[in-house]
Amino acid sequence: MATIPTPAPRARTSAATGERRSWKLTTVLALASLAVFIPLYLAVTMALKTNAEASSGSGFALPTSLHWSNFSTAWNLVHFPRAAAVSVVIAVVAVVGSLAVSSMAAYAIVRNWHRKAFRYSYFYLLAAMFIPFPVIALPQVKLTALLGLDNPIGVGLLHVLLSMGFNILLYTAFLRSIPFELEESARLDGASTWQTFRQLIVPLLGPMNATVGIFAFLASWNDYMMPAIITADAQYQSLPVVQNIFAVSLTTNYNVAFASYLMAMLPTLVVYFLAQRWVLSGVTQGAIK
Repeated sequence: MATIPTPAPRARTSAATGERRSWKLTTVLALASLAVFIPLYLAVTMALKTNAEASSGSGFALPTSLHWSNFSTAWNLVHFPRAAAVSVVIAVVAVVGSLAVSSMAAYAIVRNWHRKAFRYSYFYLLAAMFIPFPVIALPQVKLTALLGLDNPIGVGLLHVLLSMGFNILLYTAFLRSIPFELEESARLDGASTWQTFRQLIVPLLGPMNATVGIFAFLASWNDYMMPAIITADAQYQSLPVVQNIFAVSLTTNYNVAFASYLMAMLPTLVVYFLAQRWVLSGVTQGAIK
């Protein structure tokens, strides 16, 4: 009697949790995590070294002693409070504008999908995702100058407009998962369209608002090109732009440069760690519906 060969197990099952564990996938993820850990390790060690250690020593070597004065030097050199305030203004305009404009536009598109104008406007907005900013940089510079928006407010508004395609894509996927019967019950109670959206839909958009808000914050906080070419006054440049000083006049002062980079990166890490569970839940709910 012929025996049926049994396939080799590809994954092991944890006795404690009952979850299947793939060691190959775990190894790949562990190696991929080094792409994040190694640059972060180099940034931290370089920021705590002396100028001589950072210039002549190995990047992987630990500092002989911790030089926290590099952070105070970078703080004063780049005028960190002023540049950080400008970045905060850009981020607030980008986040608040993206949440308000994209959610309302997506709600109108989803509930009026049977109309051609709304359906075609959806595809038109999605097409904007494939146009890189350098292609439209020159018209944007002239337009913001004519409107008096060549300042941080104008940079934030451009972030709202240029991210509408991606944000509406996320919002429409999430809004389609909300039963229309909920809105019908609200309308039976006499609620208008605006009251239905503000009092019923907006509270349900919590996970997706967190996702869009974090994406908008990261894109605006780390952006270099748009503030550099839109903002006319050098006094109102954002953190990524003013840190360009380390690449021009202080090419050998790596320890102060990395200290400045770490201070600029800290708000993004704090925001992401505080809201990462809403990001994951929002993307998942929008994808599986």
